[in-house]
Amino acid sequence: MADWVLLGLIGALLVLLLLTLFGFAIYSGLFSEVVVSTGSPPIRNITLAYKFKVGPYSECGKLFMESCSISPKLCSIGVYYDNPHTVPPEKCRYIVGCILSEGEEKPSEELIRLFQKFGFKIFSFPAPSHVVMATFPFTTPFSIQLAVIRVHPALDTYIKWRELQFKSRYSSGAR
Repeated sequence: MADWVLLGLIGALLVLLLLTLFGFAIYSGLFSEVVVSTGSPPIRNITLAYKFKVGPYSECGKLFMESCSISPKLCSIGVYYDNPHTVPPEKCRYIVGCILSEGEEKPSEELIRLFQKFGFKIFSFPAPSHVVMATFPFTTPFSIQLAVIRVHPALDTYIKWRELQFKSRYSSGAR
């Protein structure tokens, strides 16, 4: 009889563990809608410190950690140039860094020198007039993994459905 009680207890704990993991996935955005829209951008012209890399997007976390360790209070930014569903991972291009200033505000010279000391380049993006953007909740680190899986396909579908074409004034990008 004690064996049945022990097996029942183990089974109940296993069910509770699975329910906890499922709840965590839901809280992280498992069933959240990816909202894609066009319009005015959420940010204006920005000046950023960045590093350019070529390789799998899954390796960008190191650069995020590096830029955040230099100035933890600044907003991080990642710009991904290629569609990971059509470009081989080893050829994907991206930049990762921190936003030093936004709008008419100028970044401090001290902050610029600090990032340059660690090999970051400085670039100013002009304010775009119209963008395609996606929103997805960021509640846990697992949200990033869910976003990687769900946001890019949603953007692709939206762009194809609206028959939008990408035309850039800045074809060379920041490098």
